[in-house]
Amino acid sequence: MNRAEEPKVTYKRVLLKISGEALMGDQGFGLHPPTVARIANEVKSVHDLGVEICMVIGGGNIFRGLSGAAQGMERTTADYMGMLATVMNALAMQAALEQLGIHTRVISAIPMDQVCEPYIRRRAVRHLEKKRVCIFAAGTGNPYFTTDTAATLRANEMGCEAIFKGTKVDGVYDKDPKKFADAKRYDTVSFDEVLQKHLGVMDASAIALARDNDLPIIVFSLDEPGGFRGILAGEGTYTKVQG
Repeated sequence: MNRAEEPKVTYKRVLLKISGEALMGDQGFGLHPPTVARIANEVKSVHDLGVEICMVIGGGNIFRGLSGAAQGMERTTADYMGMLATVMNALAMQAALEQLGIHTRVISAIPMDQVCEPYIRRRAVRHLEKKRVCIFAAGTGNPYFTTDTAATLRANEMGCEAIFKGTKVDGVYDKDPKKFADAKRYDTVSFDEVLQKHLGVMDASAIALARDNDLPIIVFSLDEPGGFRGILAGEGTYTKVQG
């Protein structure tokens, strides 16, 4: 498809938020390289439309701070370990994207100059303007904040028009569709309803931050081939969380 035939995209700059577990494939732990490569191809298909892309990837496939704390580890230490896990995932995604010819920068909230850039907002914006994919790692750099909150924070700082939350299901449901056959999917849902009904889109801090800055969240299935690109082109199944 040449440039003239490409679909008109809905958004020009977006942030893709995925969990660390999305990189596990069918494994119970760690990174599954074919799955990382598949997600990288999804990102490339959107990048090829001319969309500027940021990413935030969780660390739950390697270490989750909250579960570490639940097992008796001091919470702050556990959260810092979780942040380091997100850096490992970001580097894996960077490698997969660059194999596809996509210039990518890993930008960490915790300085580690030998492996990635420190977070400097103006520099990150310039990378996006140059059509580089920016992967924001190490959360916000602070314990007690999730990567959901980090994603919403960075999306606002970068001037993104929407957050795309890639999940295992094709939107937001009133109850778990894997457990209840009568679960109903929302086409649109308000931020307040998400908070009041505990719909589990993102944690409450992230939802409140998105609401206060009028930043829509698009929840879609990352397992659906071409789903990310399809939504940008105005197609596909998803739920839009908005004010």
